[in-house]
Amino acid sequence: MGISAQNPSFRNFFSEKKGQNIGIVHSINYEIPGIFRLESGKTLSRVSIEYEMYGKMNADKSNVILICHALTGDAHAAGLHAGDKKSGWWNIVIGPNKAFDTEKYCIICSNIIGGCKGSTGPSSINPETEKHYSISFPVITISDMVNAQKKLIEHLGVKQLFAVAGGSMGGMQVLQWTVSYPEMVKKAIAIATTASSTPQQIAFEAIGRKAITDDPNWNGGNYYGKEIPAQGLALARMIGHITYLSDASMQKKFGRDQQDEASAELFPNFQVESYLNHQGDTFTKRFDANSYLYITKAVDFFDLSKNGSLIEGFSGVTAKYLVISITSDWLYPPYQGQEIVSALNANGVDAKYEEIRSQYGHDAFLLEEGQLNYLIRGFLSQILVSDIMYQNFYSVSRDETIENASILMVKKKVNHLPVISKDGKLEGIVTSWDITKAVACKITGLDEIITRNVKYVYAGEKIETASSIMENYSISALPVIDSENRIIGMVTSESISALIGRFN
Repeated sequence: MGISAQNPSFRNFFSEKKGQNIGIVHSINYEIPGIFRLESGKTLSRVSIEYEMYGKMNADKSNVILICHALTGDAHAAGLHAGDKKSGWWNIVIGPNKAFDTEKYCIICSNIIGGCKGSTGPSSINPETEKHYSISFPVITISDMVNAQKKLIEHLGVKQLFAVAGGSMGGMQVLQWTVSYPEMVKKAIAIATTASSTPQQIAFEAIGRKAITDDPNWNGGNYYGKEIPAQGLALARMIGHITYLSDASMQKKFGRDQQDEASAELFPNFQVESYLNHQGDTFTKRFDANSYLYITKAVDFFDLSKNGSLIEGFSGVTAKYLVISITSDWLYPPYQGQEIVSALNANGVDAKYEEIRSQYGHDAFLLEEGQLNYLIRGFLSQILVSDIMYQNFYSVSRDETIENASILMVKKKVNHLPVISKDGKLEGIVTSWDITKAVACKITGLDEIITRNVKYVYAGEKIETASSIMENYSISALPVIDSENRIIGMVTSESISALIGRFN
């Protein structure tokens, strides 16, 4: 059975309509059952994960995209909470007709462990002591954050993520996902990030932590229910925020303009000073100082190289990659994104590098709506044969009997059996129709009914190519082969039809 010409064209994956907002959303809390073991060997119990979900899962839950947030982000990535006026932190790319289209995909974003926005962290109550963890909270890593997310994804019944995406520390989580659980990620989008923190990046985080721990109100981390270390936390945020901007963006936004009113020290403040003060003060109202200490340290520890080699560190990665850097980002400069792509390509991974041209610096991944939507949408819509092929297929040798081939088809409910040689090379194909004719003609040897002029596709070809072959030759399944003619999978008209149903 061929693919009907009446099916919607793949060119219409994405509507030309302007992106729309999601509307009111709400957070959900999931408690990981049992004991959660950290990379350090220490354990936590009753670990909570706060998350939000936008859009709906399809029948086989194959349309799920996980969004990973940056350093001080949270699960609220898009839409509005009831009574709020400010949308989620990545609202510019999540929603109907946006890059992460909620009419096609189910988008999930969770707050990391160690955070302070609903997931278990230093400000949470330790169930063993019934007091705040404070600095008794164990050291966490990016890997721990990903392991907790995996627990959530498994709880939701998702076996494989269509994509994982994130910027900055969120990009680190993306990289970690593809290293720790390569079989669970089809596509990866890592933006404005690095595979290992540099001494300069660690130095800035160290100054921020020093500002917090030197604040008298920090009190060794035991400030809950008391005066918080607001001054130290504000200063840490001010230092960090400078690294998120660029010289050009600060020049454009502030120049050397001064405030009209004199400061308490009788000297007029520059506008950039007032801006940073405002950022610091606002931050203290929404974030926990101890969480800041733990999360920034996790970023410092992050290093995916093995034996000093990033190539070796990425040796098991199978996901298709889009790595995006920002031209004016001096926190995670473009060369670090290029290093990621080079190491992935050295492992044979399909990895594409792009740059966002922007004066906004590191923060451009939160601001450049047009470029982000264009690059991400294009990457997600490039559906290849490898994205939908069945790797667990059934095959026979040409010496097999027709009876055994028939039994295999009935038991496994398949209509096509590739015929392969001892070294795995494709020699032909047998269909249920061939078996029926053989029985009618009293043919017993499989070798007599094999179709040897087999149509096939390569894993890296676009799905449109497979669709066209099936339609032109009125066939409903194609073997997928590698460069040495070894069969590595099967793609069927049913899988393509399901894909079309998901994206239209």
